[in-house]
Order: sequence, then structure tokens, then C-alpha cells
Amino acid sequence: MERPTDQHDDSLERFEAHGAPPLPPSNESGHVEHDGARIWYESFGDGAPVILLHGGLGHSGNWGRQVGPLVEAGHRVVVIDSRGHGRSTRDARPYRYELMASDVLAVMDALQLDRAAMVGWSDGACVALVMAGMVPERVAGVFFFGCNMDPSGTKPFVPTPVIDRCFSRHRKDYARLSATPDDFDAFVAAVSEMMRTQPNYSAHDLAGIGVPVAIVQSEHDEFIKPEHADYLARHIPGAELILLPGVSHFAPLQRPALFNRVMLGFLRRVLS
Repeated sequence: MERPTDQHDDSLERFEAHGAPPLPPSNESGHVEHDGARIWYESFGDGAPVILLHGGLGHSGNWGRQVGPLVEAGHRVVVIDSRGHGRSTRDARPYRYELMASDVLAVMDALQLDRAAMVGWSDGACVALVMAGMVPERVAGVFFFGCNMDPSGTKPFVPTPVIDRCFSRHRKDYARLSATPDDFDAFVAAVSEMMRTQPNYSAHDLAGIGVPVAIVQSEHDEFIKPEHADYLARHIPGAELILLPGVSHFAPLQRPALFNRVMLGFLRRVLS
């Protein structure tokens, strides 16, 4: 049992200084060449597959407190660095969530995964839900944490010390992992442009999503309006709305025991 004193990092001071804990030893890692990019992945454990999709500007190492518990629960866990993030490369085209969703599908094909549950955080949640709309037969369910599906769902940006610490960590990790370590500012600008205009799903688009979905919203999310999370849950057929108390957009790092309990409960429901 993880002790709260070991786990809580509400201010992200520990994350800024050290990053998330290292990922456990993997069964397999590598790159998949796909559509102008080299997409990095790593696979852990055995069992019903779960794919973890990180947030914008981050990388798969940010799931350091989720991979181990998922493997212990009997899952095969695959983490993927989104194109241009972490160890994955990109070409000169603008970022699009549909393109990143196709990258995930390419990794699934390379690993011969017919179907998997998706756990997405922020931009990764958008990628997961877009993928559910594109290829629902490949998606067992989507744990959609901390994101919007149209531009009206975001709050005006207000800098905070927590956001600044997260951004500082992203800058360090980009310099350490990326094939273009000096391009962080251009990378941020390109991802920010995508976030400003995408995704742009209508209520009709949401009504066409036919896989199990949990819309997971933190009490103190800095970026996503709570009423938007409620809107998504009401318009996606059968979706459930889960509220996480006492945490913000960075709940997987701030209170991993809380986040993991809710995540594992959803996975039990969709993969049983």
C-alpha cells in the first residue's frame, strides 16, 4: 500500500525536480515508422491490453506512477510517445489529433493488438476519443481525463506555479529525449496551435461514439471547464462522469492512488 506521504505531490515540486518515477523494466520497446514519423513505444506485462496516451508537451515517462499498478492488476500496458514528443519524431506538417490517432493504430498493428482500452490524459484523451470515432472496433473503452472536444471547453489560460513547474519539467525532458533537443519553443508553438483550434467535435459527432467512455474531471482543473465535462458525458451515449476531488489537471502525478483507483475501476468494467 502506497503511503500518502510518498505519493502526494500537489505542488509538483517533486515532479519539477526529478520527473515522475522511472518506468519499470519492459518486455519490449522500439519505434514504428509511420506517415513521416518514428513513433516510440514500450510494452510491459501481459493480459488485457491498455494503452496510455500522455498529455501535450509531455512524454510517456509521465505515467511513472500508473504503469506498475496496471501491470500488477494483470494488464499488458503499452505507452506511446506522441509524434514530436519524447523519443518520437515528426515531419513538418501541423499537428492533428487524427494523425496522432493513426500513429496509435500503427503501433497497435505492429504489436498485433486487435483491441485495447485507452487511458488518455489531456491531449492524449483527445487522441483516444478521436480514435474511438475512427476505429471503434479497435477500442475497448476510453478513460478520458482532463480534456475538451471543442474549443469552447477550455478556460482562459492563467499561469500558476504548478503549471510553471510542469512546463519547466517538460522543457528539461524534451532536451534530454528529443531528436531535436534545441527546438522546444517551436514545438510548444506547434502544439499550442493545435490545441487552440482542435478538436472541434459537434454534439452530433459525440453522439456517434459507440464505445464505453468515462469523462474524468478534476475539481481544480486549470484548463477544462467543469460544465464542458458534464456536456461530454451527456452527449456521448452511455458515458459516465467521474469527478476527482482535491486535484487539478495533473492528478496522475499529484494523487496517483486516487487516480489509479478510478482508472482501474473503469478498466475492470470495460475489460471484464
